[in-house]
Amino acid sequence: MKHKIAIIVLVVLTTIGLFTSMYVVPEGEQAFITRFGDIPGLKEPDGNQTELQKEQFREERKRFIKKSGLHFKVPFTDKVRRFEKRILEWDGRPSEVTTKDKRFIAIDTYARWRISEPIVFFRKLKDENYALSRLDDILNSATLNTVSRYNLVEVVRSKKRPGDSIDSNQTDGSELQLQEFNIGRKTISDSILTESKVKVRDYGIELLDFQFKRVNLGSQVKADIFKRMIAERKKFAAAFRSRGKGDADEIEGKMQRELDTINSEATRQEQEIKGKADADAARIYTEAYAQSPESKEFYKFIKTMETYKTTLSQRDLLILSTKSEFFNFLKEIKPAP
Repeated sequence: MKHKIAIIVLVVLTTIGLFTSMYVVPEGEQAFITRFGDIPGLKEPDGNQTELQKEQFREERKRFIKKSGLHFKVPFTDKVRRFEKRILEWDGRPSEVTTKDKRFIAIDTYARWRISEPIVFFRKLKDENYALSRLDDILNSATLNTVSRYNLVEVVRSKKRPGDSIDSNQTDGSELQLQEFNIGRKTISDSILTESKVKVRDYGIELLDFQFKRVNLGSQVKADIFKRMIAERKKFAAAFRSRGKGDADEIEGKMQRELDTINSEATRQEQEIKGKADADAARIYTEAYAQSPESKEFYKFIKTMETYKTTLSQRDLLILSTKSEFFNFLKEIKPAP
């Protein structure tokens, strides 16, 4: 019975040991083994090496990097250290810097990197989070120092165009003349990449690319520019409104003059028509009443009565001679018995 139990325990321990000794490295990872914190079989450098010896030691370390696939290790004592083999991204924090021509700008950058020497990376940085922190320090510092040595136009522009003007911020007619530059943004980003590559190599990192994501004016400068743009637009708007009001007044004045001319002409024609009608009416009346002496006297009487009606009212006071022809018919009126 005891013999069977021992066999079972041995089989279980063997199975556990077999499974704990196997590990798989995926295609996108790279790994190496540490035993009690050291890499078995790798002799550490003493620090006093020539460049050739350092390069030879880098090639030596590559032998301890496990390729993708199934591998074995000593159970319980060996530990697998895994790191990304693929390209990783670094997204810099927006920073503000003053250019050589005293322009305050905000820049946002990004970079691509990978772990080229996992053993060095593990010993100096341990993991990717700390690596990103070191990249922040190195790349941001290199960016600020480099950008501050150039004018704003060098950071903004990257390609030359035909007809670029040497004089900055000048316009010729309605076409914008661009300021000439010598270095350009591409050259500046390449210089930051070259400078940072040397520094990050000591951490087992290979810097693959570095670019400017965004270059903008500083927050205070933008606020001042927006205020200036708003004031300028308001000035243009006021000029357009003033011009529009002037045009409106001119149109209204012209319309009023035309209206007065039309009304005047209409009034003249109206008076001519009325005068002609009155003349025709008077002629007709005269011809009608002139047919007999009685008709003539009756016509005279009627017209006189109409004159009394239109010229006299209850509030009028007239002082006239009794011999006036105006009262001929009044004198002939006899009072009622």
